[in-house]
Amino acid sequence: MAFELSEDQLKTAENELKRYLPMSQQVYGFLVLRNRVRSDPVRVLVDRWPQFRVIMCKPHVEQNSDLFKDTMLFATDAAVLEEILSKSSVFDWSKYFCVGTSVSHTEIFKAVASAKGVPCKRVATCHLMTLEDVSRLPSVDSSLDESHIGLVNQTWKFGKDDVAVGVIRNMIANFPSCCVLDAERKPVSWILTYPSCAIGMLYTLPEHRGKGYAKILVSSLAKRNHALGYPVYSFIEEENAVSYRLFANLGFTEDPSYREAWFRLNEFQIFQ
Repeated sequence: MAFELSEDQLKTAENELKRYLPMSQQVYGFLVLRNRVRSDPVRVLVDRWPQFRVIMCKPHVEQNSDLFKDTMLFATDAAVLEEILSKSSVFDWSKYFCVGTSVSHTEIFKAVASAKGVPCKRVATCHLMTLEDVSRLPSVDSSLDESHIGLVNQTWKFGKDDVAVGVIRNMIANFPSCCVLDAERKPVSWILTYPSCAIGMLYTLPEHRGKGYAKILVSSLAKRNHALGYPVYSFIEEENAVSYRLFANLGFTEDPSYREAWFRLNEFQIFQ
């Protein structure tokens, strides 16, 4: 029903996913990084090869509390996706897992989860915003390092535990980041790159807000990732109007007909 791609096949899949941009952006972005940078292990699975209809990037989950190791999924055939979710052993429905995919697949996830008797909760719906021209953006040169993991973890809305620390450590150690430092060389504002190549986790300490740091950091990381040949994009939650305006003013655009959504399945297992 689904099999894992080899290293050579991952490069072919990256090129194939270009045909479906921007809808395939998250999985495409992940493969761009995966084919160039070694980080936390992830299995990439397809329903068939080479003309796949469903492709999944499935991280290694060690425990139910691995809340942020999302499976990234792209599908061109809803019926095949539903069959995989219903009949394949790719997902263990007795355990918690989180999936990021097109909002158009919402009813499929709800229906399959209902049939299996497990809860399905949509936890975020986001604008997918991309940037093509980075030529006029300002930039800074400073990057985060592992000494900054604790600070980022304390301020991330999903952070504050050991699992989040591991996620942040992986991002800082392996993917581009930017930060603004104070006179003591401590970060006061920062932005990171997710394993999917999306830029995010943007944060400025409250006492340093209103100085334009967010604009400079988004611009800097956009230019850095573009120079590396990475796609430049971000997910903005629908309710986050401030961030949406920031990215739009910097030239990021979206396909208004498309949204990305994240679903948590069997979340009750975490709290038992």
